[in-house]
Amino acid sequence: MGKKIKDALWGTTTRKVWTIVVAVLFVASLIIPFTYPVSPPHVALSGEQIFADGPAWLTNTVLTTIIVDIIILLLALITRFTLRMVPGGVANFMEMVVEGLYGLSESVAGKNATKFFTWSMTIFLFVIVANWSGLIPGVGSIGFYQPVEPVEELEEVIDEEHGQAPVDAGAVAGNGFRWDAQLAMAGGNLILAAPESIQAAPVAAEEGAHEKFVPLFRAPSADLNVTFALALSTMFMVQVWGVRFLGGSYFRKFFTFSGPNLFMKFINAFVGILELISEVARILAFGFRLYGNIFAGEIVLATMTFLFAFLLPVAFYGLEVFVGFVQALVFMMLSLVFFQMATIGHSGDHDEHH
Repeated sequence: MGKKIKDALWGTTTRKVWTIVVAVLFVASLIIPFTYPVSPPHVALSGEQIFADGPAWLTNTVLTTIIVDIIILLLALITRFTLRMVPGGVANFMEMVVEGLYGLSESVAGKNATKFFTWSMTIFLFVIVANWSGLIPGVGSIGFYQPVEPVEELEEVIDEEHGQAPVDAGAVAGNGFRWDAQLAMAGGNLILAAPESIQAAPVAAEEGAHEKFVPLFRAPSADLNVTFALALSTMFMVQVWGVRFLGGSYFRKFFTFSGPNLFMKFINAFVGILELISEVARILAFGFRLYGNIFAGEIVLATMTFLFAFLLPVAFYGLEVFVGFVQALVFMMLSLVFFQMATIGHSGDHDEHH
């Protein structure tokens, strides 16, 4: 009886302690951002070069992409070497994932799922790991400052033969300096110039004014280069599967002049052009859909973390975990749909050769 009372009191005390801790953290999340200066969230539309003197291709998104590839390879190797008659651990989890996704593939592609599944599964694994990599603490926030060299002078661009119409354009910011600028008309073109008498002045004199923050890691899906590379490779494989199943007749849906009369020939040719445009539009839709969702989530998380340091961002983290999974699944399913559509001839005939 005494033990039960002791356990009950201990449980009540523990709940009170956790309530106090949560309340303190919540209050601190409201006070700290307004008490101490906090750097604004880092926003970049594409990957940034990691080393100023290093190769231009080595950006933070490329580095994270390499790490994502290594993670997927290690996951595949661990699964392969832990397979048993009664699997457990990682092998059991991966078997469940593969079986579930293969069932979805069969519902879309039927018996062709065996041919398409390796591609679609690879796409799913890469996209979901790439999406979730941006949620790892430190990704996007751990980095270093790179010096930004100021521009010492603004090149004179006005031809002396043309007249000059000074217009006050305010201050023009560039690489850490500010100029009082004039708009000049030269040869009918409106250009930007700065008189020699105006000296370049630093925007900020404090230390570090000519430095920019570069994260060491960044989610690959938040870079248009990565998403468009995925889109291009996927649509390239759509054409490959179309040719493998239908041969040269696959391209008839793009370039056809058949028809019982001249009017129908014109209509079919116009439809073929629309098909070609839609094929290109799919690349744009693929690339921008994935990029837009992940980049927007990255900005939302950075903003919420900047405004409220504790608790509130957790809800948005949960939302982004769900969005990352949905986007990977959508990318995979759409690729399967396009693969399957490519195997169907323009006239509806279906070829069975491999």
